[in-house]
Amino acid sequence: MRTNFNNQNKYDRYVVNREAPLLDYLIETLKGSRTKIKATLQGRGIKVNGKTVTQFDYQLKPGMTLEVSKSKRNDKFKSRYVKLIYEDQYLVVIEKNIGILSMAAGHSSLNVKGVLDDYFLKTHQKCRAHVVHRLDRDTSGLMVYAKDMQTEQILEHNWHNIVYDRRYVAVVSGEMTENEGTVANWLKDNKAYVTYSSPVDNGGKYAVTHFYTLGRGNGHSLVEYKLETGRKNQIRVHSADMGFPVCGDVKYGNGDNPLHRLCLHAYLLCFWHPITRERMEFETPIPQSFRSVLKGGEV
Repeated sequence: MRTNFNNQNKYDRYVVNREAPLLDYLIETLKGSRTKIKATLQGRGIKVNGKTVTQFDYQLKPGMTLEVSKSKRNDKFKSRYVKLIYEDQYLVVIEKNIGILSMAAGHSSLNVKGVLDDYFLKTHQKCRAHVVHRLDRDTSGLMVYAKDMQTEQILEHNWHNIVYDRRYVAVVSGEMTENEGTVANWLKDNKAYVTYSSPVDNGGKYAVTHFYTLGRGNGHSLVEYKLETGRKNQIRVHSADMGFPVCGDVKYGNGDNPLHRLCLHAYLLCFWHPITRERMEFETPIPQSFRSVLKGGEV
């Protein structure tokens, strides 16, 4: 089951009817995935008799009052650019806003790694955020960061085996002619660091993108992209190759920018936990602004 994160400032209340460790009781009692329940627990969204509890093995007894937040909010993590989605002792999953880099690129640059390192310091965690993959500054969506070098190395060296589903959604310029299909070619940077594609091996990296048209209207389309490979600028270049560039793309686009941002969002991330081997499935809503561009069309 995928974990879908929407903000709701409410608590569900339960009266404990048997002795059990907290996590076991939550899994048996609540409707939802193990990933979702652990995210709520780690995010300080569980109260026992009015007190916030984060210990998985906290012993519950009959008659205790259990409160479960629907928002999975973390009251110690505050950032306008980064939302903390899930955290355990090995990794964090975040949703990045537009306008922030994945990692530092020069002095005083706003970046997710810096935001996470500051949070770890404030919460007295003896760890640092380790970058595993990146999103462009103006791409929003889901990312995972390791909290130690061992986890980072496992993720980095086994990324394509660990990540089993990764999808983006974009608003593109023009109304797509095909409902679905695949783009495959070789991608290579030129001396100006512009990525270009070739139908034959040009010494670059082979890239495969599957696309599904979710809607059309007002001269635009809403498109889902599923990556088989993860190359630099892959979606943006492949979308332009098809003749339907991502809106707001100043590098590979056509000047069409209805939302005054790069209209690309990483909305689905599914992977095997590098340490526990659990299925970790995260999904964020498609930005409502993306759908608004197509208003009046078929979505």
